[in-house]
Amino acid sequence: MKNRNFLLMFAILLGLSFGFASCEKEKTDGPIIPDTSNIAGEYTENVELKASEDYKLDGAMVIKNGATLTIPAGTRITAKAGTISYIAIAQGAIIIVEGTADNPVVMTADKSGFGQWGGLVICGKAPINSGEGGLSEVGNLPYGGTDAADYSGSIRYLRLEYTGYQYNDEKQFNGVSFFGVGSGTTVEYVSSYKGNDDGIEFFGGTVNASYLVSIESQDDGIDFADGWSGTGMYWYAKNSKKSAVEGSNNGDNGGATPLTTCSISNVTLDVMGEKPWFLKEGAGKQTIDNVVLGGLTNLDKTPYFYISSNDTDAQGLASNGDIKITNVKFVDVDEEDEFDSNLISISKNENATGAGNGIDAPKWAEGWSTPNK
Repeated sequence: MKNRNFLLMFAILLGLSFGFASCEKEKTDGPIIPDTSNIAGEYTENVELKASEDYKLDGAMVIKNGATLTIPAGTRITAKAGTISYIAIAQGAIIIVEGTADNPVVMTADKSGFGQWGGLVICGKAPINSGEGGLSEVGNLPYGGTDAADYSGSIRYLRLEYTGYQYNDEKQFNGVSFFGVGSGTTVEYVSSYKGNDDGIEFFGGTVNASYLVSIESQDDGIDFADGWSGTGMYWYAKNSKKSAVEGSNNGDNGGATPLTTCSISNVTLDVMGEKPWFLKEGAGKQTIDNVVLGGLTNLDKTPYFYISSNDTDAQGLASNGDIKITNVKFVDVDEEDEFDSNLISISKNENATGAGNGIDAPKWAEGWSTPNK
């Protein structure tokens, strides 16, 4: 009897010890699955969110070097409105957004309206022309380097709403900010809805970006600068308060190298406050094809493809043929109001399709790119 009791007790203790070992292994070897009540904090290990959950964000969520943030389809992240809440992917970290057209990943705020929270910041190691040791304008994270093929992850079917929180007197967030992100990164089907600054912006880097949407941006719809060298295909911007697209080289030195060098095609821009396509601050080398342009809300006789009269760097590139604009269609714009820039030769094509559906929202943007009404 005593022996049986002893063996029973030994078996129980042995089972418990294996149980504890198993729990400890699961805790340390698997990804962190944060509580839904607030996912803010700095993470040095992999983080995995659960599908179809609604996670709260009050503060900064920073994924550090070596860690990966995975967000499955249908996940929703809701930031506390009126706070400096944002998601940042540091150099060497990775973000995987696995949304679908029927089930996108949504990053939003608990109150609708412009500028309710920060947005998404991604920092890579690809070249920039704004100097060594750059720090992101919000978050103060290093970005830029020499790895043109740098990998920061994959983003597909992501919608951001009500971004653009005013960080300080001079800086505020965009919907998504790509700081020196490399060409190894996938960016497809990304939408910014009612952002208080730019919808989507590229600060240098070499990442390619397709199927971008910006709706009701309070500044520019899609912006690139600081030596961005990439390809853009299928961009749609509507109701941008300023320019629908702003393409720059460098704000401090219009001739800084590496020059912004990009090829952008299949674009629809409709209803802008000013300068539909602003070739700014040196502009860089831009090849632009298959564009459909709608009207301006402020008809101030600004060329639809605009270069400032004192921007000698951009003027020089235009004169050399380094800015090429082909297959442009104007919709609901009187011919005398097209205001083509006299610095650039623009070829028109009444059969241009833009982002895929003429002046109307493209079919590929349906369902996921704006909130359900």
